[in-house]
Amino acid sequence: MTVVPEATELDGGGRTAQPRQLIVTVYGLYSQTEGDWLSVASLIDLLATLGVDEPAVRSSISRLKRRGILEAVRRGTTAGYELSGTGRAILREGDQRIFRRERAKTDDGWLLAVFSVPETERHKRHLLRTQLARLGFGTVSSGVWIAPALLHDVTEHTLGELGLSGYAELFRADHIAFGELAAKVREWWDFAQLDELYTAFLDEYGPTLRRWQRRRSIAADEAFIDYVRVLTGWRRMPYLDPGLPAELLPPDWPGLRASDLFFTLHARLETAARAFVTETVSGTG
Repeated sequence: MTVVPEATELDGGGRTAQPRQLIVTVYGLYSQTEGDWLSVASLIDLLATLGVDEPAVRSSISRLKRRGILEAVRRGTTAGYELSGTGRAILREGDQRIFRRERAKTDDGWLLAVFSVPETERHKRHLLRTQLARLGFGTVSSGVWIAPALLHDVTEHTLGELGLSGYAELFRADHIAFGELAAKVREWWDFAQLDELYTAFLDEYGPTLRRWQRRRSIAADEAFIDYVRVLTGWRRMPYLDPGLPAELLPPDWPGLRASDLFFTLHARLETAARAFVTETVSGTG
């Protein structure tokens, strides 16, 4: 059975992020160097740096294990957890989105997901809608959802993995008539929510960037703290805004400025943050 993580485990939350969200970020960033595995001691030490105490770490690990994201694996006498197959797939796909700067173009066309689910299988309808929303689809009507065509492969894979392919059809499409496309896009996606989230991200992490720009040196532990938090805050954005074409966005769209902010901090902090993790893991493994 494929277990799907709850949205709150994938979504970011900035400085109010839950411990399990921070753990997911840490695994996504750093567990690959250890074969998708981290020791319990390493996790406790890394999360302590982020201000999370040991009971909260252990509780969050247990929840992620129940959700099928982590699996308990011992290496010799050392207790630890590794990503499940589901967890690896989710985080690999997430990396492709989170660290991709380029946007779709209108000439690329669109992907339509058309579905009909019998009333006797309403849970499948809910799961299908939840997954399309998580993938970044907008809603044309109750049974017709739309996304940039570049989401074709991941959509086909996800619906197949979840046993939902029998309820939906996927089409490549072009918008050819009736209405201005930019106006339609603003109906299909919740731009008010996106504007609010991007603006909050800029307000929260703009000071972080300015602080680092004033500094001549980088303290590895501080880089780790800020990098994990900014990435956790950013992580949900590429799902809510799936790279919509820039020419269809409102003037002075905060999403473009938020993207510049994230990638500037990424370039500034990633190397030092990784060095801190390497040192911490080697000392507690």
